[in-house]
Amino acid sequence: MLTLVLVVILAALVFEFINGFHDTANSIATVVATKVLSPGWAVMLAAFMNLIGALTGTAVALTIASGLLNTNVVDVTPQVILCALLGGIIWNLITWWKGLPSSSSHALIGGLCGAGLAAAHNNWDALIWSERLGNWAQNKGLLWKVFVPMITSPIAGFLLGIVVMVLLWALIAGLAKVGGAIGRLARPRIVNAFFGKAQIASAAYMGFAHGHNDAQKTMGIITLTLISTGALHKGDNPPVWVIVSAGLAIALGTYMGGWRIIRSMGSGLADIRPPQGFASETAAATVILTSSHMGYGLSTTQVCSGGIMGAGLGGPAGKLRWGMVRRMAYTWGLTLPAAAVVSGVAALVADRGNWGVALVGLALVAGAGSMWLVSRRQPVHADNVNEVDAAPAAVGLPTAPAPTTLAA
Repeated sequence: MLTLVLVVILAALVFEFINGFHDTANSIATVVATKVLSPGWAVMLAAFMNLIGALTGTAVALTIASGLLNTNVVDVTPQVILCALLGGIIWNLITWWKGLPSSSSHALIGGLCGAGLAAAHNNWDALIWSERLGNWAQNKGLLWKVFVPMITSPIAGFLLGIVVMVLLWALIAGLAKVGGAIGRLARPRIVNAFFGKAQIASAAYMGFAHGHNDAQKTMGIITLTLISTGALHKGDNPPVWVIVSAGLAIALGTYMGGWRIIRSMGSGLADIRPPQGFASETAAATVILTSSHMGYGLSTTQVCSGGIMGAGLGGPAGKLRWGMVRRMAYTWGLTLPAAAVVSGVAALVADRGNWGVALVGLALVAGAGSMWLVSRRQPVHADNVNEVDAAPAAVGLPTAPAPTTLAA
């Protein structure tokens, strides 16, 4: 049993490492696309802020550890958790290989639900669907902690991104109308320079929010493992060593850089300049931190994508690349069920005995290794991350059909 527990903890930290480089784009896609920071400096900033954010909260970890599976119906053993991690890891690697900004959080939650259902012999009572606890923010279950945020959080990021961007352009246009020394502040060169500096701060803010939310998913999984062995009681907070190890894992993964998804989010969704990068990061980070405080297992990737789309549309001549938007939407819809199916099948195999558990472990290693080998055929790295068709040719503000006051 001890060996299996150690394997599960290791697999959880591997998941968090993969989560780090899979979701690096959440923190730095726009700051790389606008060339405000070099890719190397951007990942170092994101990794540091991910670590700081990971050390500052446990509300989401408690949702994962005790708010999704009914332990009175299903025996949540370490082997069930290992199968849940398999589904999350494999789906993350497939979408990373394809450069699709999918949700690591939903992959993990889907894997946990699929493995739990299989272990309970398809008894749907194994899932905590909804528990009302008076205050709606304290409600538990998949409905309140996963599905409602799944729908509302990207919309919130999108709308807030539009609002922030519209306000910024209104401010810039107002300065231009004043004329004189104040009007010169609205010139594209000065606007880009100012928001280039501001975007460093917003990227750090986004990195903090990402680490604060996503590192807690693995904290919750390890805590659930320790609860299943009796080392912790249901409802206990993650131990300090769990918090620190999850923070280090996501920070290291972020430092490695998920360049494929950075390319998709930074240049594949919309033409992003420094003001739009600042608006999207600020909007997304605000939504994520607010939701994290309430313990919501939301997708930081979806929120960040929504913020980018909102900021992209909120600027002058705003437009989106709808082909990428559609691909992302399909991926978002598939993530939970796909990870659930993979983990459910793995749980059925693991239920056959020790040889089944060993086979699941081998499948995890083989699947991860295969994805890495296939990805090497067309590598994306820091030197070519901005090489994408129809990407913005320059960081400057658009001159047409932007307002003449901004193009002067």
